[in-house]
Amino acid sequence: MKSAVRSGSGGFRVGSAADFGGWVAERSAVELAEPFTFVVGTDGVLRLAPRRSEHVACAGGARVLGAGEISFVREADRWTVSDVSNHSTGYCPDVTSWTAVAHALDGVGLVRPSGFTHEVVFRRCPGCQEHSIVRESDFVCVFCGSDLPQMWNVDPTV
Repeated sequence: MKSAVRSGSGGFRVGSAADFGGWVAERSAVELAEPFTFVVGTDGVLRLAPRRSEHVACAGGARVLGAGEISFVREADRWTVSDVSNHSTGYCPDVTSWTAVAHALDGVGLVRPSGFTHEVVFRRCPGCQEHSIVRESDFVCVFCGSDLPQMWNVDPTV
Protein backbone atom coordinates (compact mmCIF):
# COMPACT_ATOMS: atom_id res chain seq x y z
CA MET A 1 0.00 0.00 0.00
CA LYS A 2 2.85 2.39 0.74
CA SER A 3 3.95 2.22 -2.89
CA ALA A 4 0.61 3.75 -3.94
CA VAL A 5 1.10 6.85 -1.77
CA ARG A 6 1.78 9.96 -3.82
CA SER A 7 3.41 13.10 -2.50
CA GLY A 8 0.77 15.52 -1.22
CA SER A 9 -1.95 12.85 -1.23
CA GLY A 10 -2.46 12.83 2.52
CA GLY A 11 -5.75 13.53 4.23
CA PHE A 12 -6.89 16.98 5.27
CA ARG A 13 -4.99 18.12 8.39
CA VAL A 14 -7.38 19.16 11.18
CA GLY A 15 -5.23 21.02 13.70
CA SER A 16 -7.91 23.32 15.12
CA ALA A 17 -11.64 23.87 15.48
CA ALA A 18 -11.40 26.42 12.65
CA ASP A 19 -9.74 23.81 10.39
CA PHE A 20 -12.56 21.37 11.08
CA GLY A 21 -15.23 24.04 10.58
CA GLY A 22 -13.83 24.98 7.17
CA TRP A 23 -13.44 21.35 6.11
CA VAL A 24 -16.92 20.24 7.21
CA ALA A 25 -18.56 23.29 5.59
CA GLU A 26 -17.24 22.08 2.24
CA ARG A 27 -18.74 18.58 2.60
CA SER A 28 -22.02 17.74 0.88
CA ALA A 29 -24.94 16.06 2.66
CA VAL A 30 -24.15 12.90 0.68
CA GLU A 31 -20.54 12.90 1.93
CA LEU A 32 -21.61 13.55 5.53
CA ALA A 33 -24.01 10.59 5.39
CA GLU A 34 -21.02 8.20 5.18
CA PRO A 35 -18.10 7.70 7.54
CA PHE A 36 -14.74 9.23 6.70
CA THR A 37 -11.30 7.66 6.79
CA PHE A 38 -9.15 9.13 9.54
CA VAL A 39 -5.66 8.82 10.95
CA VAL A 40 -3.93 10.46 13.89
CA GLY A 41 -0.34 11.17 12.95
CA THR A 42 2.61 10.82 15.29
CA ASP A 43 2.24 14.58 15.79
CA GLY A 44 -1.16 13.89 17.41
CA VAL A 45 -3.06 15.68 14.63
CA LEU A 46 -6.23 14.31 13.02
CA ARG A 47 -6.31 13.86 9.24
CA LEU A 48 -9.52 13.16 7.31
CA ALA A 49 -10.19 11.72 3.86
CA PRO A 50 -13.18 10.26 1.98
CA ARG A 51 -14.29 6.85 3.25
CA ARG A 52 -12.91 4.82 0.40
CA SER A 53 -9.45 6.31 0.84
CA GLU A 54 -6.66 4.07 2.07
CA HIS A 55 -5.51 4.91 5.58
CA VAL A 56 -1.87 4.70 4.53
CA ALA A 57 -2.56 7.30 1.79
CA CYS A 58 -4.46 9.50 4.27
CA ALA A 59 -1.33 9.46 6.46
CA GLY A 60 0.94 10.19 3.51
CA GLY A 61 2.65 6.85 4.09
CA ALA A 62 3.78 7.83 7.58
CA ARG A 63 3.40 6.01 10.89
CA VAL A 64 0.30 6.78 12.94
CA LEU A 65 -0.96 6.70 16.51
CA GLY A 66 -4.47 5.75 15.44
CA ALA A 67 -6.59 5.07 12.36
CA GLY A 68 -10.11 4.05 11.47
CA GLU A 69 -13.47 5.34 10.31
CA ILE A 70 -15.39 8.28 11.78
CA SER A 71 -18.83 9.87 11.33
CA PHE A 72 -20.02 13.31 12.33
CA VAL A 73 -23.46 14.68 13.11
CA ARG A 74 -24.65 18.22 13.72
CA GLU A 75 -26.34 18.56 17.12
CA ALA A 76 -27.79 21.93 18.07
CA ASP A 77 -25.03 24.35 17.11
CA ARG A 78 -22.02 22.05 17.14
CA TRP A 79 -20.52 19.03 15.40
CA THR A 80 -20.14 15.79 17.31
CA VAL A 81 -18.59 12.42 16.58
CA SER A 82 -21.46 9.98 16.22
CA ASP A 83 -19.44 6.85 15.37
CA VAL A 84 -15.74 6.07 15.45
CA SER A 85 -13.86 2.80 15.00
CA ASN A 86 -10.31 1.57 14.70
CA HIS A 87 -11.18 -0.29 11.49
CA SER A 88 -8.09 0.14 9.33
CA THR A 89 -6.69 -2.87 7.54
CA GLY A 90 -3.72 -0.76 6.43
CA TYR A 91 -2.52 -0.11 9.99
CA CYS A 92 -4.49 -2.66 12.08
CA PRO A 93 -4.39 -0.42 15.17
CA ASP A 94 -4.96 -1.84 18.63
CA VAL A 95 -8.04 -0.79 20.59
CA THR A 96 -5.65 1.05 22.93
CA SER A 97 -5.16 3.62 20.15
CA TRP A 98 -8.35 5.23 21.47
CA THR A 99 -6.28 7.45 23.79
CA ALA A 100 -4.54 9.15 20.84
CA VAL A 101 -7.81 9.44 18.89
CA ALA A 102 -9.61 10.99 21.86
CA HIS A 103 -6.77 13.47 22.40
CA ALA A 104 -6.86 14.53 18.73
CA LEU A 105 -10.65 14.99 18.80
CA ASP A 106 -10.48 16.94 22.05
CA GLY A 107 -7.80 19.14 20.52
CA VAL A 108 -10.23 20.36 17.85
CA GLY A 109 -13.17 20.67 20.25
CA LEU A 110 -15.30 17.85 18.89
CA VAL A 111 -17.75 16.21 21.28
CA ARG A 112 -16.97 12.49 21.20
CA PRO A 113 -17.98 9.17 22.72
CA SER A 114 -16.01 7.73 25.63
CA GLY A 115 -14.42 5.08 23.43
CA PHE A 116 -14.61 3.47 20.02
CA THR A 117 -18.24 2.84 19.13
CA HIS A 118 -17.03 -0.22 17.22
CA GLU A 119 -13.79 -1.90 18.29
CA VAL A 120 -11.93 -4.12 15.84
CA VAL A 121 -9.43 -6.61 17.26
CA PHE A 122 -6.50 -7.22 14.92
CA ARG A 123 -3.79 -9.87 15.27
CA ARG A 124 -0.94 -11.11 13.11
CA CYS A 125 -0.89 -14.88 12.75
CA PRO A 126 2.37 -16.37 14.03
CA GLY A 127 1.89 -19.25 11.58
CA CYS A 128 1.20 -17.64 8.21
CA GLN A 129 1.94 -13.98 9.13
CA GLU A 130 -1.41 -12.77 7.75
CA HIS A 131 -3.39 -10.06 9.54
CA SER A 132 -6.68 -11.30 10.95
CA ILE A 133 -9.72 -9.68 12.49
CA VAL A 134 -10.77 -11.51 15.63
CA ARG A 135 -14.53 -12.02 15.67
CA GLU A 136 -16.59 -13.05 18.69
CA SER A 137 -13.42 -13.61 20.76
CA ASP A 138 -12.41 -16.50 18.49
CA PHE A 139 -8.61 -16.09 18.36
CA VAL A 140 -8.08 -18.41 15.38
CA CYS A 141 -6.53 -17.37 12.07
CA VAL A 142 -9.08 -17.38 9.25
CA PHE A 143 -6.31 -18.12 6.75
CA CYS A 144 -4.52 -21.12 8.26
CA GLY A 145 -6.39 -22.08 11.44
CA SER A 146 -3.50 -21.31 13.83
CA ASP A 147 -4.18 -19.89 17.27
CA LEU A 148 -3.79 -16.11 17.45
CA PRO A 149 -2.13 -14.39 20.41
CA GLN A 150 -4.30 -12.70 23.02
CA MET A 151 -2.11 -9.57 22.97
CA TRP A 152 -1.91 -7.19 19.99
CA ASN A 153 1.11 -8.10 17.86
CA VAL A 154 0.77 -6.13 14.63
CA ASP A 155 3.93 -4.24 13.71
CA PRO A 156 3.22 -0.52 14.24
CA THR A 157 5.55 0.39 11.37
CA VAL A 158 3.27 -1.18 8.74
